[in-house]
Amino acid sequence: MENMALVISIVSLLISGLTFWLTKIKKGSLKMTRPSIICFVGQNDGDEAKIFIRTLLYATADQGQYIQNMFVRLVYDGITENFNTWSYGDKETVRGSGLYASKAGVSTNHHFLLPKNTQWSFAAGDYKLEVFVETVGNKQKRLFEYTLSVMKEQEERLRNDFRASIVFSWDPNGRKYISHIEIRPFKEGEAASLLR
Repeated sequence: MENMALVISIVSLLISGLTFWLTKIKKGSLKMTRPSIICFVGQNDGDEAKIFIRTLLYATADQGQYIQNMFVRLVYDGITENFNTWSYGDKETVRGSGLYASKAGVSTNHHFLLPKNTQWSFAAGDYKLEVFVETVGNKQKRLFEYTLSVMKEQEERLRNDFRASIVFSWDPNGRKYISHIEIRPFKEGEAASLLR
């Protein structure tokens, strides 16, 4: 009987120690859900090209993870470009830095721009898109990778209309992204200034 009590005490101690390690000490890792939407914005109101995604970032452990930077790497026809100016937010965007992802996660819009004075235009063809995150401690990790295709008519529309963007929406039935052109409405006073 004494042996049984000792075994139960040891097992209880081990379970308590494991629970403490899993919840308070283990860092876990940072994960990202597949973006529900990815946008290629061409002229971006006359500014640099932009990539926009909506996704959920979450930690696999209770402790959570602090994100100090994110960027998108785009590979097209042997050319690699990093969209490394990151901002996020649903209504108002703020420059990315210090975003906390808990186990419950944080779902928001992420905007990635090119460095200033970098020229880029979305031409027809296939693009390998990779999303990278850098956590505190400068640990860089690729969270997502997918190949997207831009059609010739989409390229032309993007080049000729500064309000146009290519929207890739996830189709759960087809298990792929489906693209279409979306035209941003004019801002107040914008249409009148273009007619002058």
